[in-house]
Amino acid sequence: MDQLGAITMFVATADQGSFTRAAAYLGKTTSALTRAVTHLETELGTRLFERSTRRIALTEAGQIYLASTRQVLVQLQQAREDIDQLQQEMCGILRVAAPPSFAPAFLNVVCRRFLDQYPDMRLDVELTDELVNLIEGNYDLVVRDGPVDQPDMIARPLTENRILLCASPSYLQRKPLEVLPETFAKHDWLILRHPLLNPHYWWLTHEGERQRISQPTPRLASDNYDFLFSALLAGMGLQFCPQWSVAPYLRRGELVQVLPDIVPEPDQFGSKVHVIYPVHRRHTRKHQAFIECLSNYLDEEALH
Repeated sequence: MDQLGAITMFVATADQGSFTRAAAYLGKTTSALTRAVTHLETELGTRLFERSTRRIALTEAGQIYLASTRQVLVQLQQAREDIDQLQQEMCGILRVAAPPSFAPAFLNVVCRRFLDQYPDMRLDVELTDELVNLIEGNYDLVVRDGPVDQPDMIARPLTENRILLCASPSYLQRKPLEVLPETFAKHDWLILRHPLLNPHYWWLTHEGERQRISQPTPRLASDNYDFLFSALLAGMGLQFCPQWSVAPYLRRGELVQVLPDIVPEPDQFGSKVHVIYPVHRRHTRKHQAFIECLSNYLDEEALH
């Protein structure tokens, strides 16, 4: 029996949770899928599914085999795409994942430029704060700050993840009290709540001195950065923001950097934004073209 075909049928059966649904999905007969799975079980010397008259479920061996075979199918599909790209103009689909806050800051523009430059390409962009797995999620690349330690992946630095303390001119006019570490508690604060961020204090270097500053009670707290950023622009308080997020607003005068000599220490989001992609895709044209668009735009915005 065709081994690759049998693996494809096994993965479809596991995904659909039923031989009947998998057969309809693949356009095969139920008996063909049953024979394929039985063939694999005989070859492996173990059962991949527990079967009953009403349902099937993966065995522990089946779960292990599914994880490996899914990666094999993804890599074969990627190899086919790579070969296609060698034979024709840039075309096909690029699947990208990134945090939602990257979209208005730079990803919207980058995606528009990429699609304008490569009219036969398509983009599938998922905006999520989850630390996604490229292989399991079937992504081509991920743009993110935060942990980058995925095996068999290239993590290429894109820009500094420098943190600035910012406010709008209207807030500073409404609250003229000088902003200093000792006056933090008297100001209105917009604070992001996130599992990677310490909810109790900040480490800052001010005038050469490393200080642990207790976080003031926020006027507004949220787990959504874009929600807080809108409040910042509306003059509702002070907020620590990544430079990549606020750079155009600072240039236009819509925001002001406060206490520029304060240097917040890198948190669990890390000191850089990375683009992450599989090692075996490092020479793929569509990956490199998208990364080039990203780098060029960040260069223009002086964010490298």
